[in-house]
Amino acid sequence: MCLGIPGQVIEMLDHEHLARVDVAGVGRIINIGLLEDEKITTGDWVLIHVGFAMSKIDEEEAEQAMAGLQMMGEAYTDEMTAMASSSVSDVSRATDVPRVTDVPRVTVSSSVTTNTGGEAWQR
Repeated sequence: MCLGIPGQVIEMLDHEHLARVDVAGVGRIINIGLLEDEKITTGDWVLIHVGFAMSKIDEEEAEQAMAGLQMMGEAYTDEMTAMASSSVSDVSRATDVPRVTDVPRVTVSSSVTTNTGGEAWQR
C-alpha cells in the first residue's frame, strides 16, 4: 500500500522536473517528472509519494485525502492515549506476561544440543 500526500504547487523551480509544493503548511521540493504529460503549473494539486508527484488531483480530492490522513492520525493518537491509560501498558505489573527468565535456554555444542530441562538431541 502506498501513502499519497496532497500538496499544492507553489513554485516551479529552474530544474524542469522540480517544483516547490505546500504540504499542510510545510514547503517541500518534489520531483514532478513523472507527470510531464500533465503540464503541471503553479496552483495545481498533486498526490506525492516519497518525494515524487504521482498524479495530478483537483482541490476536492486533495481535501478528501488530507481528511483521511487526519483521521488516521487521530485514530493513532486515540490508541496511544488509551494504551497509556490502560493497566496493560505497565508490563512490570502484568502477571501473565512471560519474563526472560521463563524462556528455556538452549546450549549448543558440536554434537549435542540440550535445553534447561536436560533433554538432549543429537545433531
